[in-house]
Amino acid sequence: MFKKVASDVLGLSDIGSVISPADYDKVDADDYVMHEDNEKIYFLIKSKTDEYCFTNKALIHLDGNSAISKKRTLNRYSYYTNSISNVTLETAGTVDLDVEIKFTIGSKTFSIDVHKKFLEELKDLYKSLIKVAETCHENEEYMKYAQESLNLASNTLARVTSKEDSLVDSFKQVNETAFSWLVNNRRKFKVKDFGYVFEKYINN
Repeated sequence: MFKKVASDVLGLSDIGSVISPADYDKVDADDYVMHEDNEKIYFLIKSKTDEYCFTNKALIHLDGNSAISKKRTLNRYSYYTNSISNVTLETAGTVDLDVEIKFTIGSKTFSIDVHKKFLEELKDLYKSLIKVAETCHENEEYMKYAQESLNLASNTLARVTSKEDSLVDSFKQVNETAFSWLVNNRRKFKVKDFGYVFEKYINN
């Protein structure tokens, strides 16, 4: 019941507000955070119709059709499977009431209007999203180069026609090493938890 009047309690309008950590328990998105798996909210924007909840593992978007409708669509975008790109922050002009943060996550593009009084907080979110995007891009490049290198080594040995045991053993060893390396480094280069990024840049 309390969450149903959260918009009034928090003084929300169609323009988004940045919610302080003390009020995270007043928003609906908190119910969908996987607290059991150490997921944590680091930044939350709420208007009367939508909630944008940035955790250490995903963006949780509660999409409302209108302020008077109770219908909500829940979408979860994991950073692990959805790369972030095209992050921009548009500051307000003299007569503007809002600032706008834009980004693409996976195939979905977001444009979120937030009251200009929260500009400083949005700068922190902007830096966090930029860092997550850069980290994912760099890790994808490392994986690509590593796989190309391993494929080259494997293909080179595969072309050798000699039946000498040493060459056969070398070929097997390269394949086993490549498989082991890819398994271990995929965990390293496919980051699931970006809590360390949000903790560095979010200052609320």
